[in-house]
Amino acid sequence: MPPPPVRGVSNRMTKDHLDVDRTPRATWTSVLCDSLEKVFPDARPRPMNTAITQHVFAGETISVQVALLPPSLLEGSPPEVVVEVAASPGIAVALSTVELVPATFLAYEGHDGGYLRDTAGLYPDLLRPLALARVRPFIGQWRAIWIDLTAAQDIEDGTVSVQITLRADDGTTVGRHEFAVEAMAEPLPQLEMVNTHWFHCDGLATYYGVDVWSEQHWSLVDRFLGAAAELGINSVLTPVWTPPLDTAVGHYRLPTQLVGITETTEGYAFDFHHLERWMRLARSHGIRFLEISHLFSQWGAAYTPAIYVDRGSETVRAFGWDVPAVDPGYRRLLVSLLPALRAVLDSGWGLERVIFHVSDEPRGEHAESYKAARSVIDDLLAGCVIVDALSDFELFTSGTVPIPVIATNHAEPFLRAGVRPLWLYYCVGQHRDVANRFIAMPSSRNRAIGAQLYLTGAAGFLHWGFNFYNSGGSLTAIDPFATTDADGSLPAGDPFLVYPGTDERPWHSIRSRVFGEAINDVRLMQLVRDRRGDEVVRSVADPHGRTTLTDYSLDPDHYRRVRADLVDSLR
Repeated sequence: MPPPPVRGVSNRMTKDHLDVDRTPRATWTSVLCDSLEKVFPDARPRPMNTAITQHVFAGETISVQVALLPPSLLEGSPPEVVVEVAASPGIAVALSTVELVPATFLAYEGHDGGYLRDTAGLYPDLLRPLALARVRPFIGQWRAIWIDLTAAQDIEDGTVSVQITLRADDGTTVGRHEFAVEAMAEPLPQLEMVNTHWFHCDGLATYYGVDVWSEQHWSLVDRFLGAAAELGINSVLTPVWTPPLDTAVGHYRLPTQLVGITETTEGYAFDFHHLERWMRLARSHGIRFLEISHLFSQWGAAYTPAIYVDRGSETVRAFGWDVPAVDPGYRRLLVSLLPALRAVLDSGWGLERVIFHVSDEPRGEHAESYKAARSVIDDLLAGCVIVDALSDFELFTSGTVPIPVIATNHAEPFLRAGVRPLWLYYCVGQHRDVANRFIAMPSSRNRAIGAQLYLTGAAGFLHWGFNFYNSGGSLTAIDPFATTDADGSLPAGDPFLVYPGTDERPWHSIRSRVFGEAINDVRLMQLVRDRRGDEVVRSVADPHGRTTLTDYSLDPDHYRRVRADLVDSLR
């Protein structure tokens, strides 16, 4: 039987939606849009439904957009436009332009109807911060300005007025919009579940051309960790050794090993000062969990990760694709390393908030190799939290993986069986029927995961690509401003959420901001649950008991109404 259709799929690829009217325009046109709209150059955008009350909690960021189309021009260029945003005290305003990025591989053939478009081209995604509140319109094209509104921690309850004025260089007003936001003096509660998007340190060093663990590299890590924390990401993949992830067999990524290892005639000695600095940095951003890089290779656990060791006056790669998982030499290293690592983590972080991984995404045919790898480390990690992504239900029921991270399109048997704790993930393989955040998908499909995480009782969410700036298999580095699909290997938008800005700061995307909204949906549902009970949350978010991982709404206003109704339930 085919999977049920995704509810609320809007027919965005029809010609009816495109602004094909070629009648000359004598005036400027501007449209106020919510954060769940993607403004294409050739399509009149959907206006924001201002009848739905917007709320902002203390410390929270909400977003709107203004789309702008200049008058028709046969020659010359339209004047630049100054963007003025006036908000009540207690609201900080940040402006970005919504930039078009190239997207070549958008979707697999035979995809479902929950995509905006599927042809190669330029897609709205990058949020480029505006140093000056001026934008350059494009002839005959809709372009959008993204407006982030952040409530102060000490904001008071009440109605906040926001006025947006667009003025041409000659002082002419070319657009004006006003709306109200209800401010909430209390903050949303801390996210209870683990929310991780794997952090890749090698991409930062390579893109910016800095040495690994130089002061410049640490500064970049600091800024990108801060951007992750803004999105509610509360766990960070920690490269005790270079993570053996998304690396072609026989190939090695730029080493980013935090722990120094020296081999002596008496055994091994370890230097943890980089790891200790990493923990201090993560804590400064409110990161609550550390994930230790995987102990064995991806997709089968057959080999050891690339681990570098100082021998005499040189540093050598002592382990990697040429060393089997069960090699006695690797066991000898781990017998010394893991107890020492556990002690450092326990004293500097708290071992109960440390997550270990064996191997990513083992399948049924990898059962024996995965079990063999587990036998190498089981006694050394006794009592520790071990979590791995998988999709094979029988592999879980065999007891091989105690805490599974389940692909959303394979989660149904786990949910029916009441597996707890259970994490969820999606990535390239979840391209049909389930929520995801590819560039070609509507933002509502991104936002949907928030309610799903709460309603399924997920203990964690995992995505592999916070800032993966490599080609498939990490064979080459890529320019993420030119290549959004890992050099044609993955649907555009899957490899990364943030861009490496030219100011050495992370630049957000539409997708990162909307995913942050989804996480805030979870936090709001926690608040309502604690005040009014779980039944109230479900009666608002899923009144008919229909929402599943494959049956959900793509109507943007659905998510805005649910949020408004949840807030109303608190009164």
